[in-house]
Amino acid sequence: MQLKIMPKKKRLSAGRAPLMLFLCQMISALEVPLDPKLLEDLVQPPTITQQSPKDYIIDPRENIVIQCEAKGKPPPSFSWTRNGTHFDIDKDPLVTMKPGSGTLTINIMSEGKAETYEGVYQCTARNERGAAISNNIVIRPSRSPLWTKEKLEPITLRNGQSLVLPCRPPVGLPPPIIFWMDNSFQRLPQSERVSQGLNGDLYFSNVLPEDTREDYICYARFNHTQTIQQKQPISVKVISVDELNDTIAANLSDTEFYGAKSHRQRPPTFLTPDGNTSRKEELRGNVLSLECIAEGLPTPIIYWIKEDGTLPVNRTFYRNFKKTLQIVQVTEADSGNYQCIAKNSLGAIHHTISVTVKAAPYWIIAPQNLVLSPEEDGTLICRANGNPKPRISWLSNGVPIEIAPDDPSRKIDGDTIIFSKVQERSSAVYQCNASNEYGYLLANAFVNVLAEPPRILTSANTLYQVIANRPALLDCAFFGSPLPVIEWFKDAKGSALREDIYVLHENGTLEIPVAQKDSTGTYTCVARNKLGMAKNDVHLEIKDPTRIIKQPEYAVVQRGSTVSFECKVKHDHTLIPTVTWLKDHGELPNDGRFTVDKDYLVVADVNDDDGGTYTCVANTTLDNVSASAVLSVVAPTPTPAPIYDVPNPPFDLELTDQLDRSVQLSWTPGDDNNSPITKFIIEYEDAMHEPGLWHHQAEVPGTQTTAQLKLSPYVNYSFRVMAENNLGRSLPSEASEQYLTKAAEPDKNPTAVEGLGSEPDNLVITWKPLNGFESNGPGLQYKVSWRQKDGDDEWTSVVVANVSKYIVSGTPTFVPYLIKVQALNDAGFAPEPAAVMGHSGEDLPMVAPGNVHVNVVNSTLAEVHWDPVPLKSIRGHLQGYRIYYWKTQSSLTRNRRHIEKKILTFQGSKTHGMLPGLEPFSHYTLNVRVVNGKGEGPASPDKVFNTPEGVPSAPSSLKIVNPTLDSLTLEWEPPSHPNGILTEYTLKYQPINSTHELGPLVDLKIPANKTRWILKNLNISTRYKFYFYAQTAAGSGSQITEEAITTVDEGKEEWRREIVNGSRSFFGLKGLMPGTAYKVRVGAEGDSGFVSSEDVFETGPAMASRQVDIATQGWFIGLMCAVALLILILLIVCFIRRNKGGKYPVKEKEDAHADPEIQPMKEDDGTFGEYSDAEDHKPLKKGSRTPSDRTVKKEDSDDSLVDYGEGVNGQFNEDGSFIGQYSGKKEKEPAEGNESSEAPSPVNAMNSFV
Repeated sequence: MQLKIMPKKKRLSAGRAPLMLFLCQMISALEVPLDPKLLEDLVQPPTITQQSPKDYIIDPRENIVIQCEAKGKPPPSFSWTRNGTHFDIDKDPLVTMKPGSGTLTINIMSEGKAETYEGVYQCTARNERGAAISNNIVIRPSRSPLWTKEKLEPITLRNGQSLVLPCRPPVGLPPPIIFWMDNSFQRLPQSERVSQGLNGDLYFSNVLPEDTREDYICYARFNHTQTIQQKQPISVKVISVDELNDTIAANLSDTEFYGAKSHRQRPPTFLTPDGNTSRKEELRGNVLSLECIAEGLPTPIIYWIKEDGTLPVNRTFYRNFKKTLQIVQVTEADSGNYQCIAKNSLGAIHHTISVTVKAAPYWIIAPQNLVLSPEEDGTLICRANGNPKPRISWLSNGVPIEIAPDDPSRKIDGDTIIFSKVQERSSAVYQCNASNEYGYLLANAFVNVLAEPPRILTSANTLYQVIANRPALLDCAFFGSPLPVIEWFKDAKGSALREDIYVLHENGTLEIPVAQKDSTGTYTCVARNKLGMAKNDVHLEIKDPTRIIKQPEYAVVQRGSTVSFECKVKHDHTLIPTVTWLKDHGELPNDGRFTVDKDYLVVADVNDDDGGTYTCVANTTLDNVSASAVLSVVAPTPTPAPIYDVPNPPFDLELTDQLDRSVQLSWTPGDDNNSPITKFIIEYEDAMHEPGLWHHQAEVPGTQTTAQLKLSPYVNYSFRVMAENNLGRSLPSEASEQYLTKAAEPDKNPTAVEGLGSEPDNLVITWKPLNGFESNGPGLQYKVSWRQKDGDDEWTSVVVANVSKYIVSGTPTFVPYLIKVQALNDAGFAPEPAAVMGHSGEDLPMVAPGNVHVNVVNSTLAEVHWDPVPLKSIRGHLQGYRIYYWKTQSSLTRNRRHIEKKILTFQGSKTHGMLPGLEPFSHYTLNVRVVNGKGEGPASPDKVFNTPEGVPSAPSSLKIVNPTLDSLTLEWEPPSHPNGILTEYTLKYQPINSTHELGPLVDLKIPANKTRWILKNLNISTRYKFYFYAQTAAGSGSQITEEAITTVDEGKEEWRREIVNGSRSFFGLKGLMPGTAYKVRVGAEGDSGFVSSEDVFETGPAMASRQVDIATQGWFIGLMCAVALLILILLIVCFIRRNKGGKYPVKEKEDAHADPEIQPMKEDDGTFGEYSDAEDHKPLKKGSRTPSDRTVKKEDSDDSLVDYGEGVNGQFNEDGSFIGQYSGKKEKEPAEGNESSEAPSPVNAMNSFV
């Protein structure tokens, strides 16, 4: 058996059968505690507790101290080896060993040299139970050699060249730290252009004139000896190309440098490392440092990537201006190819570094000490990893196990030693050595075979005092071999503790997470093994927490007055509190004005320095609390009016009369702030089931400060109180102490119980579970019972966990069941529940509706009747009946198309339904199916019916083509939905005169097989409106309308011709008759002949009254001359008065009332060039007047060409072209004459005058 003294926590399960609290056997073991009581007679093999590092570099100027400390019983003796042989310290007067220790001190300060004691040392600690050994400690003195003398020539180079200043420090132990400084011991500035490499050299990507100096000095600092060595200064001179040319011009008149630019730019090249690739090897756990330094002009920028992955997040760092990539805690996964890229504006270059991560041995499982009793078994496991894989070797008491004394209870299996039925002579110290070429690991682990009865190390009758609602930890430190089993008892009861509120730690400590008043008592710890038993009593007292029930309050006082702060403390009567007052977190001033009297701090004759924060601190031996208030000192002011506000929160909540189902809550009201408290509101929190959520509990009058509260079982209650007055509700009080009620059987059963089948052969029973508050105790479960409703079967029951569903399998299809769900917990059952009815699963109906017949109501509506199916054949809940119907073909056509089925569902048990939206004159097929919750049953036999004829839709189109002087040709498409057999078409038409008045209506019948009709004997140049519709036997359909005009008589009218300049794009026609249709032809004559096109348009109706151009009237001309003369006289008078020095406020009047004649010409003010009527903005687009099929529409032919000019007096240039205007171009041009075909207009006359 193996022993473990300080294991992890183990929490016991709750809500099950009574359990004893005990410690189980552990798999691994720790060392025996060196308690003084145990050390008196308990033996233990040696254990190394302290030793010097494996690689021990010493300061040769100080004594050498090699540490080796160990513990054990009896105390171990120590010996040393040096370079593999015994080191006899008695023969060397300079070497002494510390008494009771293995630590060596070599006195080389008085005489001797450190180099004499270089070597490999190993310490052995031995007693009667075995021998433990230390690591191999390699002793080496530190070295800080001087720099080799060398003569350094000054360096001269051109501006922009690269430069490397070598450092080459002397080899020291450990290696020195390198840095560059000048003669003034100031560090040389570094940047992306100038930086120090990992080897200590100083790299310049390109030099500048400011790099010229004579004191580039490399320093090496040796930390062990605290010395700094200095290299000879290096002189660097950077000259420009012009300076170089001046120097060599006398001898070399035509060199490559002469006349060159001072800065020759170039792409990057690497200064280090060399070549395109390199390799790097690093050990696991170290820092991987990769470096790339490039030269070039402009200065290159360095980038890093990992070719086969990404750089590790949080372990990657960039140093030295990104020229160095560092990865800390490197692992084998960091192996791979890393690429550094140097880039400037002239190009880029890259270098690949192949990284291999090796690993010195590291532990996976280090061997642990074993404490076993006789005849027990155990194992020592030594498992390590590394790259390459380390070799495992075992030693026993410092001797290789192959040559160690044989032990029949020991068996070696690679990295594991297996012990079987050990005896006391099996005790020994074993060493595990894991090594590869990069290092080794050495671990000591003893096997101590002991037969010891249990011992309890905790002092007897220890008293533990704990504040209520805080954790209580009761110690029971123990030892024994075999490992004892621990049990705890309370108040000498016969059974071990079994409440779920306890936690037993594996070191024997009993924890009460939330100690309550009833936790007070005597607890007994009992330790047992096969060799005996030990027990120990400890005592636990639960104390009330210390509280400040009246806190000091913020105060604003006037200078010279007195202020007092109250601090009333409530505490456990067995504890004596100490109340201390602080000011600004420090002691009170030593001033007689400050007096402390019981619960008050009084400050007399307050001055400005007394302002600050005053804190009351109440301390007991178990806890402390504090409260603070701020004092503000102000100048004397009038007494303020009383402040009315909501109440302050109640405080000092206390629970008394604690019963299973009730408790009494009392509190102290807060200040009512000058408005009486009307009521108190009490809320509770269930910390076990709904922590942080507060529920309403009760309300009491404002004169009452106690309340008897009803409680539920198994709830961890906390209460808070709020006060309310006419101004509102206070903030909640602090929560009361917690009160956990005892568990009881549930008071209620789950609700929403249902039974529905998901399959034809099952019954799914569901319910709404109880919440944690309603469970009344741990172990909430449900008893589910069911039986068929119409049978004599007994109830079948099953108890399930706290779930919300149970599935009963193997049930008949759609059978009614009675169902009950009853709650239960560890305390018992809830009251007997009422039974509810459910049904097992549904299946598809088996029978189709019969006697289906159809009654056609009209051409679009039919009524369907059917007989209901037997209820038993439905095999489920009747949802309704579903009619599938589709049109097989029209009575007019026989073409086969894709059949689109339509569906209508009629809910419930209806046996008839209406089918709306049918198409007239069509063949339909339908069938009926019954529907339940599972789906549809079989379809009834198909039933066929026909719909009668209906009125047709409007003809699909109507076009008027080929207009002549007295005829129009009509073409149309038949209705898209004839809805029957067409019998004829009806055409009605009537003329429209120039005033849009309609003439007599003509009615014409056309055979149904016609799609074209010519109307003759029409009036010349007349507009007609047409109404056209089709008819079936059921009546007339919707009509379609159209308008068109006949053409003018070309035989009676001669063509009028106008010659137009070819550069014009429009031309205005004058002298046209209102309300008349015209044909216009535009032709172009050139080298290729004469080309023309024509169109028809209609002028607008005649104006109601004839306009008169007032510009030609004599009276108007005379009026305008008089106005001009008057203006001239006024200007002369103004000029004379100004010359005489008089002031005439013309300017002011001009600013205030601007002359309309000089205002900007706007589009709507009637000024010249911008006048237009309502028709001015209608563009005449080509083809917009008459469609290409010669159909003339009235709404497109009401305008006159005059509307597209410049108003009534619109002018055209002599070379203006009508073509451009007719094509829709809306360009307005200035008037070039007064030519007009209409009567003069006063408006035009005004425009001409202006």
